[in-house]
Amino acid sequence: MLCMPKGLSFRTQRDSRTPQFHSFLITREDGSRTYGFVHTFYEEVTSPQICSAMQTLHQMHQAEHNASAHNCPSSSSSSSSSSSSSSMDSLASSPDEVESPSSQGGRRSCGCSGEGYDSVRDTLYVSKAMCLITPMPFMHSCKGFLSQVHRAVISHQPPPLPLESYIYNILYEVPLPPPGRSLKFHGVYEPILCQRPGVGELPLADFPLSEAFRLLGVENLVQIFTCVLLEMQILLYSQDYQRLMVVAEGITTLLFPFQWQHVYVPILPASLLHFLDAPVPYLMGLQSKEGTDRSKLELPQEANLCFVDIDNHCIELPEEFPQFPNKTEFIQELSEVLLSFGLSPEGGNTSPDPAVSMQTSTLEKELKNTSLRELVDDRRNGNLGGEALDVLELLQGNPTLERLQALAKRTGVKVARLEALVAGQKAVGEESVGGRSPAEEEELRNAKLNVQLREVFAARFATMFADYESFVIQNSPDLESWLTNREQMHNFDKASFLSDQPEPYLPFLSHFIETQMFATFIDNKIMSQWEEKEPLLRVFDGRIEKARLYNVRAPSLRSSVYQKCTFLKESAQAIEQRLRKIDHTAIHPHLLDMKIGQGKYQQGFFPKLQADVLASGPTNNKWSNRTCSTQRRVDRHRQQNDHLVLDNELKEKYMQEARNLGKNLRQPKLSDLSPAVIAQTNWKFVEGLLKECKMKTKRMLVEKMGREAVELGHGEANITGLEENTLIASLCDLLERIWSHGLQVKQGKSALWSHLLHYQAREEKNEQLSESPVSNGQEKRKLESSVGLPALRVSLIQDMRHIQNMGEIKTDVGRARALIRLSLEKKLLSQHLKQLLSNHALTKKLYKRYAFLRCEEEKEQFLFHLLSLNAVDYFCFTSVFTTILIPYRAVIIPIKKLSNAMTTSNPWLCVSGELGDSGILQITKNVLEMTFDCQNLGKLTTVQLGHDNSGLLAKWLVDCVMVRNEITGHTYKFPCGRWLGKGVDDGSLERVLIGEFVVPCSDDDGGRGTKTPPLQRSPSQIRRISITSLTGRGNKPTTVQIQESIGEAVNNIIKHFHKPEKERGSLTVLLCGEGGLVWALEQFFHHGFRSARIFQKNVFVWDFYEKVVAFVENADQIGDLQETPEPLGLNCESFCRYVNAINTMPRNIGKDGKFQLLVCLGARDRMLPQWLPLLAECPVITRMYEENALLRDKLTVSSLVAVLETLHDFPITLESSLTKSVEL
Repeated sequence: MLCMPKGLSFRTQRDSRTPQFHSFLITREDGSRTYGFVHTFYEEVTSPQICSAMQTLHQMHQAEHNASAHNCPSSSSSSSSSSSSSSMDSLASSPDEVESPSSQGGRRSCGCSGEGYDSVRDTLYVSKAMCLITPMPFMHSCKGFLSQVHRAVISHQPPPLPLESYIYNILYEVPLPPPGRSLKFHGVYEPILCQRPGVGELPLADFPLSEAFRLLGVENLVQIFTCVLLEMQILLYSQDYQRLMVVAEGITTLLFPFQWQHVYVPILPASLLHFLDAPVPYLMGLQSKEGTDRSKLELPQEANLCFVDIDNHCIELPEEFPQFPNKTEFIQELSEVLLSFGLSPEGGNTSPDPAVSMQTSTLEKELKNTSLRELVDDRRNGNLGGEALDVLELLQGNPTLERLQALAKRTGVKVARLEALVAGQKAVGEESVGGRSPAEEEELRNAKLNVQLREVFAARFATMFADYESFVIQNSPDLESWLTNREQMHNFDKASFLSDQPEPYLPFLSHFIETQMFATFIDNKIMSQWEEKEPLLRVFDGRIEKARLYNVRAPSLRSSVYQKCTFLKESAQAIEQRLRKIDHTAIHPHLLDMKIGQGKYQQGFFPKLQADVLASGPTNNKWSNRTCSTQRRVDRHRQQNDHLVLDNELKEKYMQEARNLGKNLRQPKLSDLSPAVIAQTNWKFVEGLLKECKMKTKRMLVEKMGREAVELGHGEANITGLEENTLIASLCDLLERIWSHGLQVKQGKSALWSHLLHYQAREEKNEQLSESPVSNGQEKRKLESSVGLPALRVSLIQDMRHIQNMGEIKTDVGRARALIRLSLEKKLLSQHLKQLLSNHALTKKLYKRYAFLRCEEEKEQFLFHLLSLNAVDYFCFTSVFTTILIPYRAVIIPIKKLSNAMTTSNPWLCVSGELGDSGILQITKNVLEMTFDCQNLGKLTTVQLGHDNSGLLAKWLVDCVMVRNEITGHTYKFPCGRWLGKGVDDGSLERVLIGEFVVPCSDDDGGRGTKTPPLQRSPSQIRRISITSLTGRGNKPTTVQIQESIGEAVNNIIKHFHKPEKERGSLTVLLCGEGGLVWALEQFFHHGFRSARIFQKNVFVWDFYEKVVAFVENADQIGDLQETPEPLGLNCESFCRYVNAINTMPRNIGKDGKFQLLVCLGARDRMLPQWLPLLAECPVITRMYEENALLRDKLTVSSLVAVLETLHDFPITLESSLTKSVEL
């Protein structure tokens, strides 16, 4: 299945029969890997029976093919073709798809199917494969060995020894090189070298990264790498199996120190295509047929898929895709490394500029000088030549010795030993230049390029996670308690970590730290307290420690300045050193104890190997003895530590539960494909999806509840906005995967949207058939205090239409995500999906029996988990789609009992939100309700309501204004409780009303839990005619209450600025809402204010301000102000300027409205503390305030000044609805 993924293939003498090489790997359930290397070649079929049978089969296939073409001329093959026909297509195909276009030289041979096969005329060849299985990916060595064996088979001369000798040698007598060492062993014709990185170096990776970069280019590879880091689904697509393997292995080796934790099948056999249906992250490779169009490839799900077309050098990325930090500089650094080796960053070959050419040629000379030819005559040890070379290098670099040499030359004295060394080195250098094979040079070049590219990637992670250890939460006393409580524990302080990162890194990092590979990395770090460190973690921690030691990280932690990798040369030198100075040489192949006549050579035919000779290895091999003794030491060590470590079975049980979806989900069992195993695997997928849904919804609730949840012990303090968006995007991905699982036929890129469209079509058809509206799911939602607003109909179809009308969204995936966001915001996600799945006939038609959506119990639990999200308020639709046109409905509610419900004037209103305002909207006379469309206003903050004071009934007493977003259903109440009209109240013709969010409450919410408090709700406003008129009613606040209310209002504003920016809400509510700064100061200025009974008419604080201004201006004309201290004089001037500017503006906002505006402007411009002493010391105060008034108490005024000065540290910005028309 893996050696020949498409089975046998046949050729004739007319077809290309070039041998092919490809690799594969097998991942066991515990995550360990075994590598396979396959050399496929063609051998002549000598059996007359097989040749005859092939001719008969071919004739049958041709007849069927012609018949189907005759019946259906428009297509090359009919979909109803029999299975025998389709199997013959693969048997008698033209050059097998295993071959890459490059290997065929661009020529498509017509083969058997083109000219027909005649057993008399044609020679038939069949594919055969030699495979070498190894525990580590020594690709170049295995490829070289298999190639030499094949050369021995087709050579005119028999090999020096029977093939069994060479195979026995590599099986039993060639050991794995120890870490940090190199090894030479012998193939049939030439020696083969391999080396293994040391314990402090990057792990072994022998697949050529240069090939992956050449095929895809730097930018594409970085994008694929980002997709892998974010654990998306990655599908590689190529005709060539080896290309699939090179790209897959190349990308996964770049993940250091992280490891891919999910399904990993670089070459997906044809019999396992159903694994593309898996609703989990995967990295798989699929072989394309020559000439197949990408558009004809039907994939179960594409919403979260990164599709990599290797042969056409292009990729298709998922939507909503965060970029890798410092991507431009990162690509630039990788490009520089590639150019230094003469490779183009765009992929393909390039002719580099002269400077690079010089650099490359110098590099090649260096490679030749560090030749490996010295090892040919090393008599099974290559160390001596290397030592001599080291001595020579040491002496040649010594300035003292150079001066001695120059002196010796002048005097004619010869230094014999040194000259012999130089001459010997020159001879070796000349020999290497002439006799070194291009393959050896290429191998060394690839090894150096590989390690340098990997170092650049590793350096990025070392920079990004340099201080990760500080944020690891280690609070378990022992391993057993940690494993037991793994599910409930938080291992990493994500919020603190993100808050320490530069702003540009956050979109990527907030997604990445939610992945399984990061969670496993942190788990390994915690477990290293009690167990030996995982190898990758040990290397990574060592590098971070080294960087700290050498103080490499000069830029500050929060800086996003790009830092290049500083040890590219050292890493390349380590490899060069190992290949220059071979540490071990394996035993040469030798004659085995075989009977005479065994191992007979026949050119062109691979012999039948003697099983008895190869069945068992030598008993006295020093390498096997060494391995056994090492194993015994390891066993003794393990027994000594048994009392310290958990029982393995118990530990395995805990670990399987602890890992996210279980290790058994990461890798399909390729060996067992029975229906029972496939059913069991699908059942695990269903369980995994349900568990993931539970975890995601719980995380979203904890994140949204914030500090309240932290206090209850549910999680860490949160960084909202960005994290919330990440979690919602993650939920969208999960829903897409659930809806993609077990699809009958894939339609469109989004399985969820496709299902919704089917549902919509059926419901609209039913609506047309029946006159009455569809009752299923057509509910009405009640609103608290929503007097006068008609109930909003709850309808999945209506919400779909809203999304379909949004021209900004172009794709099905985008529409599905928009609907999920809208449903979350309306608290209808669970209800909508339940309604969608209530059509059982449709679900049955679209999904296979094993699909998640057809598992009733799991489906109910899934919907219940989603229902829990109704406990919190989301604005994820409103805050994301900021440019769309939204219909709003506004209702004005007058106070009817005072018989002034209607007005003859021409009313107008203007609605403002966090994203803008609607502009002035004229309201038809005697109509209290209107609808209007405008660009998304975001969360609503204020409404300006006014009229032109025309007609007989110009005075209007308004209770409140209600405004509703007709898409999201969000309703805001803007309390008023004041008159609009000349000669009544404060004479205002226009009022600015502050909004509060009204929490929706549907019928079925009645008995269900408590609702969270609304996001920016201010306390319900007391309906008041004016504060002045309340002064005689006996409910005056005490001096203590007034001072407390001012302190609380100021505190609330300070708290607002200490919150993260995205959590702050509206500052207007804190300034002008109930309990806000304006309201508190209004109470202060009304304390001791002389009542209306003395003056015979209502007097307002604004009247006092105007009298102060008149007094100041009059004193200025007389010249009294010239004697006042300069600061007080400046304060007088600024106060007069602000009051006059407000009085002369064209708006009729009334005296209380003017007071509100002055306080807001004074807070913004830091003038309030300067104006208070001026007002307190002005002689006018004695006529308008009682002696016990707070404003006449110098101590109270000075303490109030100190409180208001605390606001000077914060940039207060005012909405345009407050400051419109004021010219200062």
